[in-house]
Amino acid sequence: MRLKDFFYLQKNDRQALIAVLAIMMVCMAIFVLIDQKDNNGKDDTASNNDSIAIAHATKENPVYYNEDGITHEVFPFDPNTADSAELAKLGFAPWQIKSIYHYRAKGGVYSRPSDVARIYGMTKRRYEALRPFIRIADDFKPASDFYGNEPRYAHRPNRSYNNYYNNEGNNTNTNPESKENRIYSYPHKLKAGEHIAVNTADTTDLQKIPGIGSGYARAIVRYRDQLGGFAQAQQLLEIEGLPESALAFVTIDHKDIHKMNLNTMTLSQLKRHPYINYYQAKAICDYRRLKGPLKSLKELELLKEFPPAEIERLQPYVSF
Repeated sequence: MRLKDFFYLQKNDRQALIAVLAIMMVCMAIFVLIDQKDNNGKDDTASNNDSIAIAHATKENPVYYNEDGITHEVFPFDPNTADSAELAKLGFAPWQIKSIYHYRAKGGVYSRPSDVARIYGMTKRRYEALRPFIRIADDFKPASDFYGNEPRYAHRPNRSYNNYYNNEGNNTNTNPESKENRIYSYPHKLKAGEHIAVNTADTTDLQKIPGIGSGYARAIVRYRDQLGGFAQAQQLLEIEGLPESALAFVTIDHKDIHKMNLNTMTLSQLKRHPYINYYQAKAICDYRRLKGPLKSLKELELLKEFPPAEIERLQPYVSF
């Protein structure tokens, strides 16, 4: 028997073999499509789960990400107002936190989430992890985002050029506000012995202090509002880079300090104060829940979150 005769198939056999092969190919194609659909479904589910986690993340219930084997918390934050404890939890190094504080003290503002990417030492991986959680308050966004559609010359008075040339045809500029006649005014600086009430002064008044410009003036007002007022002049030095010589020109009036009631404020309200972090605010709320309203700061001495120095600097700002 020849080899060719051994592999010879009749017509019916060939048709049956072709049909079987066709069925197998159809089954394989269906299997591949189903497997791909399942993988896409898993990816969509994972993406949806990530979106849900981001939407419900808070400082109390953060999301976590891993960078170089270290796990960090992630929660919604505003780089313009986040304190050092919050920035540390988000994975910022101490020197980065100091740089952020220095930038804000100089009057710098993070007006868009992409500004965070320009922080020195920020990596692509960390920025992509933080990006969905960056929340810029409207007060720090560019004004053009809200008023950019107004007519550009809507508030300019009508100009007349009828007298632009005199009778001799010469171009003469008699405008008293021309560049040659313009008078520039600068803030008057205080002399030795002159003072400003720092708890009531606005940014214009604060710029009269030698060594204080517009950036430091805004930083002083911002920090004063966060504290509730300055209890002593030395607190101004908590603003990064502020010159110590400025302290000689300020006065403190304690009646202008706004106090906070530790028995009525929520955890969120408490931790906004620069002298109270999240763990201290939580300790106060837990103490109230277990033992009732606080009657004095001495009761907090029993809590490990409040060393004597912390209680002492809180004293001017609390009421019961």
